[in-house]
Amino acid sequence: MKKCLTAIAFVLAASSAQAQDEKITIEFAYPYSHLFDVTYEKILPLFNEKYPNIEVKIRASYESYEDGTNTILREAVANTLPDVTMQGLNRQAILVEKGIAKSLEPFIEAEEDFAKDGYHDAMLKLGTFDGNVHGLPFSVSLPVGYYNMDVMAKAGITSAEQLPKTWEEVVATCGKLREAGVKNPMFWGWNITGNWFLQALMWSQDKPTIDNGEFQIASDEGLQSLETIKSLFRGCDMQNIEWKAALASFSAGEIGMMYWSTSALGAVERSKGDFELKTNEFPGFEATGPKGLPAGGNAAMLVSTSTDPNELQAAWKWLKFITSGQGAAEVARTTGYMPPNKAANEVILADFYKENPNKETAVRQLPLLRDWQAYPGDNGLAITQVIYDGLEGVVTGEFDDMSELQEVMAEEVKDLLPEGN
Repeated sequence: MKKCLTAIAFVLAASSAQAQDEKITIEFAYPYSHLFDVTYEKILPLFNEKYPNIEVKIRASYESYEDGTNTILREAVANTLPDVTMQGLNRQAILVEKGIAKSLEPFIEAEEDFAKDGYHDAMLKLGTFDGNVHGLPFSVSLPVGYYNMDVMAKAGITSAEQLPKTWEEVVATCGKLREAGVKNPMFWGWNITGNWFLQALMWSQDKPTIDNGEFQIASDEGLQSLETIKSLFRGCDMQNIEWKAALASFSAGEIGMMYWSTSALGAVERSKGDFELKTNEFPGFEATGPKGLPAGGNAAMLVSTSTDPNELQAAWKWLKFITSGQGAAEVARTTGYMPPNKAANEVILADFYKENPNKETAVRQLPLLRDWQAYPGDNGLAITQVIYDGLEGVVTGEFDDMSELQEVMAEEVKDLLPEGN
């Protein structure tokens, strides 16, 4: 294996000089245009300046991480894959298992100064399979609280120190806001991609959602998570609205508290009305906060079917550029994501977070970083939907007994997991 990788790396290096004189076009696809369009608008000119012979053709964006994975699976069958794709950190495994995503080791080996330790370990680990890196992390997100301080003042909260630290305090604050005439005091992002918020509640109790291939909703921590979700929905009289509508409603000043990914911070800042915005740490079950939180975000993967070493080298240059220091720094500047590359965080952005305290909230939570877990087997996306449907049943009132929901979800997910788990 080592000799094979070395040989490939030699071919790639040898082709580099030839590629300098040729105009090469590569195709690239990413999710969430409303978050990342502005990021790539910043990155592309920087890349073009450094590599004028490479044209990056951007495909239509994916609606979500699940849509991105489904799209790549379909394109693999139709032989219409792009060269580079951005995939959710928890969706990489299936593309590696099916042989769609290529190992990046030959490209890394050919680099003189590539340092794997430049990337946060928890992020790089999610893209490493059987010792080979298949995905380089592009952006890191953690759940945080967004607060409209003008609205929060109606509940007597005028400083960050007074913001709720536990979910019980969140519900109590909802009551005060409703008494003050706020119709929609809170939105809690149950419908975010990949059952991320359910995993956040599980990790808050230091409990993985998947352990040894088994779904852990039947545990005490699972029941505590479901009961907490119910208390938030009922206690805050939360409206059942689609997440894009929730972000728009918060930006318009209609919601006092919103719990969502830090990824949307840049978009909220650009679109919000005339009110004071503060972010703060994700609440926990205790005042000391969560014991852990799942790492959200996405990674760049090479899925090109090209056999042209020049085109592959061009795809690698783009993939490396967007995930390393200069390219990754634009992630922080234009979104609420954190760059996974230490060079971007510690050197290029040395003063950035001091000047942008709302974006520093997630950075303070980095010690809590845990895996954003994927569900094993070919039914991973179907399991995601089963859990989504269960949580939606709590929002709509279909499920009121959380012990019953716990049993239903555990049984349905077990039927979808690979045999032997």
